[in-house]
Amino acid sequence: MKRHPVSSSALVGVGYDRETAVLEIEFTGGEVYRYYAVPASVHRALMSAPSMGRFFAERIRERYPTEHVRS
Repeated sequence: MKRHPVSSSALVGVGYDRETAVLEIEFTGGEVYRYYAVPASVHRALMSAPSMGRFFAERIRERYPTEHVRS
């Protein structure tokens, strides 16, 4: 999945596949995770959030099925 660079102190890149509702996030430490069954509205809100790291912590982490893709 293609990730787009983002301006965040916690996240490096974000990718989203609307057809499968999979959100992929690369963190500043190099870790990559996939989050499943994420609505497009949540992806849009993440991308426009004033603090992407805070939005992720409050609205995504531990709310969706997760796969650790890369360390």
